[in-house]
Amino acid sequence: MTNTLHKSILNLAIPATIENILQTLVGFIDTLMIAKLGLTAVTAVGVSNTILNVYLAVYIAIGVGSSALVSRNIGAKNSKAAKSVAVQSIYLGLIVSLVLGLVAVLFGHYLLLWMGLDATELAAAKTYFYLVGGLTCFNSLMTVLASIIRATGDTKSPMTISAITNVTNVCVDYVLIFGIGSFAGLGILGTAIGTVIARIFGTVLLFKKLQSSALALKREDLRFGSRDKELIFLTIPATAERLVMRLGQVVYMSLIVAISSKTYASHNIAGSIESFVYMPAYGLATAAAVLIGMAKGEKDYHKIRQVGFWSTLYGVVILGFFGLFLFFGGAYFATFFTSDSSAIAQVGIALKIDGFIQPVLAISLILAGALQGMGDTKTPLYSTIIGMWGIRVVGVFLLGQYLGLGIAGVWLSILIDLAIRAIFLSYRFNKVTKILA
Repeated sequence: MTNTLHKSILNLAIPATIENILQTLVGFIDTLMIAKLGLTAVTAVGVSNTILNVYLAVYIAIGVGSSALVSRNIGAKNSKAAKSVAVQSIYLGLIVSLVLGLVAVLFGHYLLLWMGLDATELAAAKTYFYLVGGLTCFNSLMTVLASIIRATGDTKSPMTISAITNVTNVCVDYVLIFGIGSFAGLGILGTAIGTVIARIFGTVLLFKKLQSSALALKREDLRFGSRDKELIFLTIPATAERLVMRLGQVVYMSLIVAISSKTYASHNIAGSIESFVYMPAYGLATAAAVLIGMAKGEKDYHKIRQVGFWSTLYGVVILGFFGLFLFFGGAYFATFFTSDSSAIAQVGIALKIDGFIQPVLAISLILAGALQGMGDTKTPLYSTIIGMWGIRVVGVFLLGQYLGLGIAGVWLSILIDLAIRAIFLSYRFNKVTKILA
């Protein structure tokens, strides 16, 4: 293993990690500001985002297919094919997001009602969901454009644009939520407007960056090409995997709401705190996917195995270390979100369990990215079906509801789910890379 490959992994992973942290920071600060409006507001926005994350899952899946093909073609020195994939990905993301935006506007009331919200929570959630969901096309474009740029090996530009976008989001949100001077503020509606404004801004910046890159699109590039089928074949399993995951989250979130609104709010706060910890794994997964995609284009199969191994090892060590902070400091972190002693206690319980989750979470996230970079989007789908629906959803019902373990049962189910996924993905990656070698 050469120092060059170590450096390549870190050079891609660090900016991608920072970008993910910055993106998560928006959600974190939004949750922090919304929490000042009360637990009803936290629940309303949290449930809305649970559904909107299903939308995001589709956009990420399109980005996965795009990234695998763009990086592979770049590795094979075929820029024309890489541009074709980029164009088809943008078209696909835009069309799908326009349809999903229409679904949000026409059926948003029923989707939110199905999540088990009471009348007060439902009214608050609709305010947020209709606007952010209806204009979800900008979230799609940001996701796909960033994936294309990262696939070229440039993770710094999306990071920089994310920083600019997030600062814009936080500033606009603060003013619109709480007001300034004679302006009283708009509450939940304010955070929705701020989110949309930031996404429009981010979309413009990302497109301008793409146009200044080696994949700059010209008029003759803006047509459907022969790569459509391959992109679709990669995107469908990736989309199914994300949907299985997100729809499973919708179901188990509704089970948590059924336990109590306070338990749901506590779970949401714990998730917001945890989201900072596992960002390095997403960064390493991005690095692994890009480098493995390029290595496949170069037909360097030994490099594929080495990238997967070292990326995963880095992830286990880093997340395992951060897991200690979750275990020992969970209740303290919760005090930044709420002063409710019962909610703080529940967050503390969740994060103690979460400390043990981090190493297996690193393995499952990074190896899923590695396999997707190879063009294998089916294996992550199978692992998610087994883990999410066979273990997590059933576990939340049995442990959280039936046995009355509450939030402890919820997070124990997540631990078992991710541990089994980590074992399955490790076995599959080792098997595939041995065959290639």
